[in-house]
Amino acid sequence: MRSSGRNSRGSGSGSGGNNYRGAGNRRDEQQPRAGRPRPEERRYDVGGGSQAGPGPKAGPKGGSQGGPKGGPKGGPKGGAAKSGAPKGVGGRGRKPNAPARPREYEAQMEERNRARHDKPRVALPKTFGEVEGERLQKVLARAGMGSRRACEELIDQARVEVNGKIVTEQGLRVDPEKDEIKVDGLTVATQSYLFFALNKPAGVVSTMEDPDGRQCLGDYVTNRETRLFHVGRLDTETEGIILLTNHGELAHRLTHPRYGVKKTYLAAIQGPLPRDLGKRLKSGIELEDGYARADHFRVVQNTGKNYLVEVSLHEGRKHIVRRMLAEAGFPVDKLVRTAFGPIALGDQKSGWLRRMTNTEVGMLMREVDL
Repeated sequence: MRSSGRNSRGSGSGSGGNNYRGAGNRRDEQQPRAGRPRPEERRYDVGGGSQAGPGPKAGPKGGSQGGPKGGPKGGPKGGAAKSGAPKGVGGRGRKPNAPARPREYEAQMEERNRARHDKPRVALPKTFGEVEGERLQKVLARAGMGSRRACEELIDQARVEVNGKIVTEQGLRVDPEKDEIKVDGLTVATQSYLFFALNKPAGVVSTMEDPDGRQCLGDYVTNRETRLFHVGRLDTETEGIILLTNHGELAHRLTHPRYGVKKTYLAAIQGPLPRDLGKRLKSGIELEDGYARADHFRVVQNTGKNYLVEVSLHEGRKHIVRRMLAEAGFPVDKLVRTAFGPIALGDQKSGWLRRMTNTEVGMLMREVDL
């Protein structure tokens, strides 16, 4: 009986020892290697050692203490009690040495997420969505026709028309870029156009830039939001009004001979003047490039032999006024342009730049059928 007990304890301890050594050897062999692990090394098989012997219940109490539960510290704790792979080493829910996702797969996931959120906007009915256009009184107020209340009074007085029809009710919505808006028959510049009048001094070149570094028109319109260009030209020694704008069609029509926009000049000449000088200028003076005719002529001031005369004509040829008076026998000492169409120079000082009013812009547009 004693020998059988010793044999049972020996066999139990021996089987437990074999289990321990086998599990330890396999654990050492399955340590992660440097680099990417092979597929068979990605999981620990901690239950293999307990299946080698008869199990912890094969021997008495003492023998079971040397089994899977009584292994050294640092080894697998549960043995066969917890089957399957552990949750991970150093983190929960993450497999040890899990391979990284390919970049192509990550890019596809990112595109799917963006496509999920970048859905096309649903087109709502106009009653629920944004209303097209702006209120007419707001457009008129922004164009400088007065406050919104004053613009509403203009509409009540039937002085405003849109696309040729007089507006009789408040709240009409318009498109400033497409609709033609007029007040008292004059077009309102509701678009983003700029119109300036400059009193050009003598010695200033009628260009926006000068390669020789001389003073030019561009020196008077610096720090502007948009690029401006001049309407027509003035001689370098001629003073007076010249228009600047970014409205290309208006500038083209103002200088085209077809529309015949009248320009008015004051010229200082030496007399005495014959009585028929005005008649000769109106009938036409023959120049090198053809006849030139004045539309109007009058004497403004006379002090001894010094005469100040006014000449109006619709032509825009180079040095046209100077050449006409010189051909008639009266060279010009000083020349000033006092009006360009309906826009008068008035008391504007030399070198001053002013913004044209909406009324002046409307008069210019009516002059050239805009």
